[in-house]
Amino acid sequence: MKKSRLIQELEAVKNAKRTYRDKAASYVLDHPEDIPELINLVFDVKSPLHIKAAWVLKLACIEKISLMGPHATAFLKNMKLIVHESALRPVSKVCYLISKTYFSDGNTYFDLDKESVDQIIECNFDWLIEEHKVATQVFAMDTLELWGKQYKWVKEELKLILQKKTNSGSKGYQAHARKLLKNL
Repeated sequence: MKKSRLIQELEAVKNAKRTYRDKAASYVLDHPEDIPELINLVFDVKSPLHIKAAWVLKLACIEKISLMGPHATAFLKNMKLIVHESALRPVSKVCYLISKTYFSDGNTYFDLDKESVDQIIECNFDWLIEEHKVATQVFAMDTLELWGKQYKWVKEELKLILQKKTNSGSKGYQAHARKLLKNL
């Protein structure tokens, strides 16, 4: 069976070096029709390409978040499947980018249904409460801060968690939590 071009691009990502990831992300930006396959690979946690797919999706979304518009629901629905930290970090960043764009004045890309919003909030609270690397937790804090503007209970729960965990987290966690607490 012939491998898709996307699979070939992901296999060419030899390691986490930015040059490899950028090349694959450029391919995705030039071939947005491959986004569904890329998203499927991100959530195929048994695939050896799943982490690389997450890296590449994040870079493509940083460059052009509108690519996720038609696929946001499928992405958000499956975020809870990710457990490996190397995939979780980019997935949490994409979730943040979707949320940030959703709340931006010119948002025409994302019309999130209640189930998708619930998935965002639930996953980000889980990422914040569970033991994860600081980058994942910072993206979770930032995402929840955005949703806290729409839902008071999210803001209040985020505030409680940050107050409780600020002194026990890493230096990066503590610094970001203190910054957010000033704004909550």
